Amino acid sequence: MFTLIIGNKNLSSWSLRPWLVLKMLDEPFLERVIPLKQADTHANILAINPAGKVPVLLDRHLKVWDSLAICEYLAECFPHARLWPAIDSDRALARSLAAEMHGGFEALRQNLSMDIAHSYPTPEISGALQGDIQRMVAIWQEQRLRFGAVGPFLFGHFTIVDAFFAPVVTRFASYQLPLPAESQQYCEHILALPAMREWIADARAECDGALR
Repeated sequence: MFTLIIGNKNLSSWSLRPWLVLKMLDEPFLERVIPLKQADTHANILAINPAGKVPVLLDRHLKVWDSLAICEYLAECFPHARLWPAIDSDRALARSLAAEMHGGFEALRQNLSMDIAHSYPTPEISGALQGDIQRMVAIWQEQRLRFGAVGPFLFGHFTIVDAFFAPVVTRFASYQLPLPAESQQYCEHILALPAMREWIADARAECDGALR
């Protein structure tokens, strides 16, 4: 059985991605949370991963870290799950989009930090942040236009790309950002997934516990 080591569900966007993939696979796994922003956080993570970051996937004696590497490994373990699209050109595009999300959107990350348990007024949006949001919406709109008749996800069926954009969906909800209809429907669908509802409930429970 897999073990997935993650950070706080309210804060760790990187952890959400492989966790959601495992849930969508309906694959049983053990979950271990290392609280972030604590005095011993770095030491606790280093004891598991010399790179000093979560998430980390344990599969018997194998250790895989980095959210994209973990998702790629799961795609290889479960080829019939179609975690990447079957058509070569679609698969290449999907990998490009996941990599863009993995390494880009710096202004969005800095200005709209992940905080699932709370809501905030819509911030002033300009400059680099506006560019990131416009790019994000353009991706969603284009993919939904192409695959909307096939299914509700960015490539019709669930793929790693949806897992990589899921934390952004929570950010847009937390900061109450207005979206075009197709993008809004996509976000609502992601947030309504049973796995996402579970993650969100756990994130809120973390914060409730911290206040007691």
